[in-house]
Amino acid sequence: MMKPLKTILLIGVAALAWACGPALAMPQLAFDASLQGDLPTILLGGLLVNAGNLKTLFTGLKTLFNKALVAKQGDWAMTAMVVPSTGAGEDYAWLTRFPRFRKWIGDKVVKNIEAGEYYKANEDWETTISVKRNDIEDDRLGVYNTQALGAGEAASELNDIIVDDLKNGAFTQTCLDGQYFYDTDHLVGSDTVSNKLTRALSAASQAASLASYGAARAAIMGYKDEEGMSLRLVPDTLEVPPALEATARILCEADKLVDNSPNPYKGTAKVLVNPALTSATAWYLHVTSKMSVKPFIIQMRKAPTFVSQTSQENDDVFNRAEYKYGAEARATGLYGFWQLSVGSTG
Repeated sequence: MMKPLKTILLIGVAALAWACGPALAMPQLAFDASLQGDLPTILLGGLLVNAGNLKTLFTGLKTLFNKALVAKQGDWAMTAMVVPSTGAGEDYAWLTRFPRFRKWIGDKVVKNIEAGEYYKANEDWETTISVKRNDIEDDRLGVYNTQALGAGEAASELNDIIVDDLKNGAFTQTCLDGQYFYDTDHLVGSDTVSNKLTRALSAASQAASLASYGAARAAIMGYKDEEGMSLRLVPDTLEVPPALEATARILCEADKLVDNSPNPYKGTAKVLVNPALTSATAWYLHVTSKMSVKPFIIQMRKAPTFVSQTSQENDDVFNRAEYKYGAEARATGLYGFWQLSVGSTG
């Protein structure tokens, strides 16, 4: 008596098929009449859930995740810089002095940097998706392809999320000198200096634009170090919420202001419209041209990394027939040099 034919599924995971093209759009079936003895469950039109197929499945999802992760570039790099972290947190005592040259007359002036003045601990970030074993067996993996792409896009937005949180809290969160990042009394030598305004952004007339946007430009360009030397800063980016986009574009791009008077500020800054800003009236003017320093800092301990949980012994797999995949990261944000930005509550 002949043994029944045993059906096995050639490894053709939907995630890899989607990434590779229509030629691999459907799983393939092969038949082997020489197989003898007891074999695992025969599946028709689905995937046999074993270690090899799970590895292939999550490799495909990882491919999609990484594809989305690198495809989307955020706006964070315009106003923030990434500082690598090698431990649980980092000390930013080096921010106590704005980098400037001075005349060397007599002995060098050495500024002592005290450790622990501005320490930031890294924070954990994650996004997790569960994959039901039944969906693997039934070859219903299309939804997980979409979710893997979504997880990759979400991971690519991590830096933007960190920087947006800094900006939204900049009027109430402290920076290195113990003052709010945007404040009226930053101490420079024996003087107090402001990088905070309350004026509404306006392009109504030359007088109105001078009192708002012009005042912010003048403030930044007037900043000096502790020895009275100009920091030689020129702002170049006007950041606004969507409600102020039209006003910002008139100020930076139009030949004339709203009252038809000549616009003295055309071309002085590029406009950055940020839909993640929580205030509809606050606006910010930044210096972003410096290579070594930015107004905001992203402390990166571990960049977003794809992870998966596929062990058959795991409780989620045993009790709920679910596998997990997603991304993990360790990072945080902090304020850099306040001199590089002026903010107005509007």
